[in-house]
Amino acid sequence: MHAYRSHNCAELNLSDVGKAVRLSGWVHRVRDHGGILFIDLRDHYGITQVLCDPDSPAFAAVEKLRSEWCIRIDGEVKARDAELINPKIPTGEVEVFIRDIEVLGAADELPLQVFGDQEYPEETRLRYRYLDLRRDKLQTNMKLRSDVVASMRRRMWDKGFREFQTPIITASSPEGARDFLVPSRMHPGKFYALPQAPQQFKQLIMVSGFDKYFQIAPCFRDEDPRADRSPTDFYQLDLEMSFVTQQDVFDTIKPVLAGVFEEFGGGRPVDQKWPQISYRDAALWYGTDKPDLRNPIRMQVVSEHFAGSGFAIFARLLEQEGTEIRAIPAPGGGSRKFCDRMNAFAQKEGLPGMGYIFWRKCERSPVFDRVLEKIEAEDSDFSEFKAESEKYKKFEEQIVSLIKAGDPLDKLKARDLAELYLGEIEAAGPLAKNIGPERTEAIRQQLGLGVGDAAFFLGGKPKAFEAVAGRARTEIGNELGLTDKNRFAFAWIVDFPIYERDEETGKIDFEHNPFSMPQGGLEALKGDPLKVLGYQYDLSCNGYELVSGAIRNHKPEIMFKAFELAGYGKEEVEKRFGGMVSAFHYGAPPHGGCAAGIDRIVMLLADEANIREVIMFPMNQRAEDLMMNAPSDATNEQLRELSLRVITQE
Repeated sequence: MHAYRSHNCAELNLSDVGKAVRLSGWVHRVRDHGGILFIDLRDHYGITQVLCDPDSPAFAAVEKLRSEWCIRIDGEVKARDAELINPKIPTGEVEVFIRDIEVLGAADELPLQVFGDQEYPEETRLRYRYLDLRRDKLQTNMKLRSDVVASMRRRMWDKGFREFQTPIITASSPEGARDFLVPSRMHPGKFYALPQAPQQFKQLIMVSGFDKYFQIAPCFRDEDPRADRSPTDFYQLDLEMSFVTQQDVFDTIKPVLAGVFEEFGGGRPVDQKWPQISYRDAALWYGTDKPDLRNPIRMQVVSEHFAGSGFAIFARLLEQEGTEIRAIPAPGGGSRKFCDRMNAFAQKEGLPGMGYIFWRKCERSPVFDRVLEKIEAEDSDFSEFKAESEKYKKFEEQIVSLIKAGDPLDKLKARDLAELYLGEIEAAGPLAKNIGPERTEAIRQQLGLGVGDAAFFLGGKPKAFEAVAGRARTEIGNELGLTDKNRFAFAWIVDFPIYERDEETGKIDFEHNPFSMPQGGLEALKGDPLKVLGYQYDLSCNGYELVSGAIRNHKPEIMFKAFELAGYGKEEVEKRFGGMVSAFHYGAPPHGGCAAGIDRIVMLLADEANIREVIMFPMNQRAEDLMMNAPSDATNEQLRELSLRVITQE
């Protein structure tokens, strides 16, 4: 028999009854039932119940066992009584009577329990990650991660891609984050960098004549941590292709990712339609370039309804250049209680509040039907209603002039006015009182809202409030149950601006990837830089950015001009990207590609809110490895060898 196991802990079933077997694993749980000791023995594959009674020669040794001891047992497989069968595990119909036991590794008192679902501080979980990883949820997550990567590889090979590895030690590159620098012993005072992405190398692979490349690539960025981002390193499915357009890249990666989500999404529907939304529209409609399309809410510009209105805050705001008012529709949110709750949300986000209007049912005026009859008959004498209806007085002049005009369209407008002032729906809230019923009705109709609905309003320069508006949209969708949580919804975000202007310095700089081909080529760079769009794209899913890519700028003259606009001279470009620029002088093909974040993909598939739940050995939020004590101090000998000196910060 094998030294440690004849079977794993998920294999035994009724066909094995009567067999002598050997199992190895960890003591998951010990139960004492009237002198008979039951142990759930766990390994990577599953759990088998083993037991021992006082008649067994191993009983004394079994009595000493504690949780998470690593043991080997020999025993005989027996069928469980019918009432004791556990249908939740593959081995639930059998158990093993222990004849012999060997302790392979005893365990000290545990800092965290593996059995059960107890919550522990993140510091404890990361310091003892090897114990945390034994827990069922993380075992499942890590197996999922491994299976997803294997599936991606198979799918890429099936599409004719070959996998190539690119260097881990390289030169610094402006990818939008800080580099991790590596000092050179052989070149004192000089530094390598860990790659933020294999960007330049994969482009050089295309110049080298390899038509399709992919890699499960490690990337290193010195970033501030977030729930959906690792502060140090991450992995991506990196790919590049020659002689392709933007649409070719979309058509290549879509079946790969859709297939992965269908395979590992637990039966949740995967939307087959992946709309292409411009960066500008995404910011307007959703307040973000990674929209969650499971939420049906689209924001709209409603500036015209507030210009010159009685709501002085918005009216004065709109007199300033570059400002606008946007509305967030809230179907089903038409109650003062909900509106107050959202107002409190806005205050938590650092705003003084968020204006709102909600529409409610009101008592219909008794003169309404008679007014409509007059309008239909084009009778402009409405004097009889003055005494009967206070509401009527508010629109008498307008309705009479509309009827006298005699135009069929004006007759319709008159009917709308009657509905507005005398009908069954009215606008409520401070904003409604300030801007009046005609403006609130115009807003309601533009947004397609009705009784029981609401709308929230934010104003100013869009860049200043878009992010908050996006979060408010998400909050409204969740609060009102509008967001369908049980599916995967994708969207391509396209037409990214290449440049942005620093509000403080006025300097033009790259807003996104500097290696993207500008739409319109060299000619586009001769006009206003802020209007230049790139062949650059992201793929969002359920509110997360999963993919980023571009058609690359492969022509030296366009590249030099693109960097010149951002303040980089030709010498600087050649110094920083000399290898790639040089290669582009020797017949570079048009090429493009993208990279998909594996950590985020697995996070979505595992239905986790924090990326650390799907990374084997993550850092904490301060970019520290508590288990390995990294980062750590270098010894004096190491510093001397690298010609470095550490200056202590005060």
